[in-house]
Amino acid sequence: MARRGKKGRPVSGWLVLDKPAGMGSTDAVSKVKWLFKAQKAGHAGTLDPLASGMLPIAVGEATKTVPYVMEGAKVYRFTVAWGEERSTDDLEGPVVKSSKKRPSEAEIRALLPRYTGLIMQTPPQFSAVKIGGERAYDLARGGETVEIAAREVEIGRLDIVEMPESGRTVLEVECGKGTYVRSIARDLGRDLGCYGHVADLRRTEVYPFEAEQLVTMKALEEAAAEATDEEERFAALDGCLMDIAAALDGLPEVVLSDDAAARIRLGNPVIVRGRDAPVEAPEAWASARGRLVAIGVVEAGKFKPKRVFGQ
Repeated sequence: MARRGKKGRPVSGWLVLDKPAGMGSTDAVSKVKWLFKAQKAGHAGTLDPLASGMLPIAVGEATKTVPYVMEGAKVYRFTVAWGEERSTDDLEGPVVKSSKKRPSEAEIRALLPRYTGLIMQTPPQFSAVKIGGERAYDLARGGETVEIAAREVEIGRLDIVEMPESGRTVLEVECGKGTYVRSIARDLGRDLGCYGHVADLRRTEVYPFEAEQLVTMKALEEAAAEATDEEERFAALDGCLMDIAAALDGLPEVVLSDDAAARIRLGNPVIVRGRDAPVEAPEAWASARGRLVAIGVVEAGKFKPKRVFGQ
């Protein structure tokens, strides 16, 4: 029986999407996959539907590098509305607790050190955390109150940006994998004795990508619509993609000859050559002619591939 070929184009790269508020992360990936007619696509870290901002989307072979972006630090700018705690810890859910108290800037600032470094944080009831094989938000939507265990997260910094009015504070946080901004707003509100929830949320950075690399969904749709034929359309869209290796910033690079690259693609180790080449590295990436060939390890002066990429 003949094997069916993969549907779609064999296009690969990273799209640093500026996700609009109101669109789910999965919906954004589906739209991008459809626009590019890509064989596969996936995102590197969910962004809440009500949130906007950076959603890195891996297209094609770039999906093999998603874990490296998932581990990267993230920066969020968010507005906390004081005086109300909501079931979802953002604007979507109903009010469950309220207070007439409004905190001063000094009161908020005094608490911020408690929220930096390695801290224990309990995810929101409405989150993607799995409990007994089911997502917490599915259980919460079914009316269940679920016990979610606190977990350790790392927050590099948490700063006040501005207080445009007494009932709102704009903050910026740089944090590691698994941190919930909605939990920060909820816990700050409880510690201040006034309650709080996220009224606006935007992700501005996901390491190693930067704000200057953002592409809007509108720009993609316009590029596709303005093309006179399919070839022009895909040329315009593919021009928005970053190289797969952009996700591997910070890992040492091993530059290969064509012969060495051919051996690596067959799964064989090769001797690392070159004055700047690493002798030992728990993770490294190999390139030939400027293109990513494989991710692997360097042991005793040899590069050993773990994940090989197509030509």
